[in-house]
Amino acid sequence: MIRYAPLLVLLLTSSCAPVAQRPTPTALLQNHTITLSFKGPATSEDAEDNPFTDTRLLVTFTHKDSGETHTIRGFYAADGNAAETSADSGDIWQTRFAPPKLGDWSYSATLHTGPLIAIDDDPSAGEAYPLKNATSTFTVIPGPAYGPDFRDFGRLTVDRNTGYFRSQNSDTYFLKGGADSPENFLGYADFDGTYKHSLEFREGESRPTEGLHTYATHLGDWNEGDPSWQNGKGKGIIGALNYLASTGMNAVYFLTLNIDGDGKDVWPYRDHLDFTRFDCSKLDQWEIVFSHAQSLGILLHVVTQETENERLLDDGETETYRKLYYRELIARFAHHPAIVWNLGEENGPADFSPNGQTSAQQRTMASYLKTTDPYKNTVVIHTHSVDTQKDELLPPLLNHTPLDGLSFQVNEPTQVHDEIKKWIHLSREAGHRWLIAMDEIGPWQIGAAADVDDPDHDSLRHHVLWGSLMGGAAGVEWYFGAHQKGNDLDTEDWRSRANLWAQTRHALDFFETYLPYPQMQPADELTPAADDYCLALPGQIYAIYLPSNSEPPQLDLAKHSGSYTIHWFSPKNGGTLQTGDTPTINGPGLQPLGSPPSDKTSDWTILVRKTTP
Repeated sequence: MIRYAPLLVLLLTSSCAPVAQRPTPTALLQNHTITLSFKGPATSEDAEDNPFTDTRLLVTFTHKDSGETHTIRGFYAADGNAAETSADSGDIWQTRFAPPKLGDWSYSATLHTGPLIAIDDDPSAGEAYPLKNATSTFTVIPGPAYGPDFRDFGRLTVDRNTGYFRSQNSDTYFLKGGADSPENFLGYADFDGTYKHSLEFREGESRPTEGLHTYATHLGDWNEGDPSWQNGKGKGIIGALNYLASTGMNAVYFLTLNIDGDGKDVWPYRDHLDFTRFDCSKLDQWEIVFSHAQSLGILLHVVTQETENERLLDDGETETYRKLYYRELIARFAHHPAIVWNLGEENGPADFSPNGQTSAQQRTMASYLKTTDPYKNTVVIHTHSVDTQKDELLPPLLNHTPLDGLSFQVNEPTQVHDEIKKWIHLSREAGHRWLIAMDEIGPWQIGAAADVDDPDHDSLRHHVLWGSLMGGAAGVEWYFGAHQKGNDLDTEDWRSRANLWAQTRHALDFFETYLPYPQMQPADELTPAADDYCLALPGQIYAIYLPSNSEPPQLDLAKHSGSYTIHWFSPKNGGTLQTGDTPTINGPGLQPLGSPPSDKTSDWTILVRKTTP
């Protein structure tokens, strides 16, 4: 059974009549979400006085000892139980808060009404609506360590010195590995208000299917005690996440807006033509799925628009529609401790999408997201695939501090390692070291083929998986291509890439078990071979990826003396470290590393560690 941490829901009312309330627990858990419900004016999703634009709930949380405050915006929640009831009317507003500090907290809530007050940053703007029980206190205690749950791991942040994900609560680092497909993961039949508004597509896209996702093959992966809604809906998508987590994967990539894009089946709105009114029940159902993913240790990679939608809201500017959109996403989902905001897929002009956003518009988006999000969650942007497009579009973003990094796309697998090293170097030179993750591999038609067509994944493992990680990448997600079996739009079964998940887990395990990778740097110059990769903390530890054993491996220890042990690791099969025919070497200078323990035609990773001064 999947374990769930307690979720506090308090009902606060402005009515004079008594309303039943859940008893307030004496203590809550750090980073675990508190959902507060307040009774306000009765309204509906389609009311003339739009509750999404003309009403604003603000709740200020104050930590007693430090004086630290967090002002969290709320959202209209219909009847407060819309995931189950599909309600589109009611008088409940909610806010979600994940307390980051231990100790005593208090909160104070205000509800104001007025034209477009939802995007007004003046806390005194509008007319106040009286709230009863608008203040209270609670105490936060440490949560128990239950394995992968991000609420216990701590909020993910970007370590600016290393360019890797790190827990805000500790010095623990995190490498991601997971699914980039289907990008329309949320185009799911059991979500309210979800439909395809068109089957049109352009050349270069996956051909959309007529139906929505059901993930029927994953129904058997749903476990008793897992969440569902409305008498058993949601079991397919919950089961899919269970399966992904069971393979050791820890990230999932998905769009929240593809109205003019490939799938044309994902948006947060009540209607795909009205950008001012949101679908309360659908978004509450998304929240059930997101919360389950976090409990499994799966990072939420939220891609906020597809390339064809870049100018759909405010013609690319960050004005009324985009502000409403971002504020709704932040209010509902920013409390999750492992969430990445992606400004957009393939963002910026390209030959196939010339009407893209400008670099000024990209910077404004990043600034607005980072400023508005009270948790300052990670903000990245998805790149185009060709190196010349990156050279044209990315330099204006290099020193823009609200942008934490890149969601990297590369058309040619053999270029991954060098391109990642290049942009890490350029960002460091600009004084703002980017986090870069390898999130979409080309060519666009192929991506990562299913196991049935490419059971060994030798090229992907060499050039993309190990090529990116050995170049300093913060993780890898796998794109399934536009013309594959189970492609980027129609994938229903993540078991189709079981071998790829296993090989990805082997790589992550190696890095997390044996390497102080945040302290290491790419050092390919330390090995004479032209096609291997080297990651090094010189004089202490080295990792060398060999795509084959075509020539005897060597390592230049330079001036570093002492004794070093040599162990071998199988990137394809994983397992424990093995010993070859040369168990130790002594520095300084160029040293032969010997031969692998078996299968000299396969790829190997060599681990060289200092044992004596």
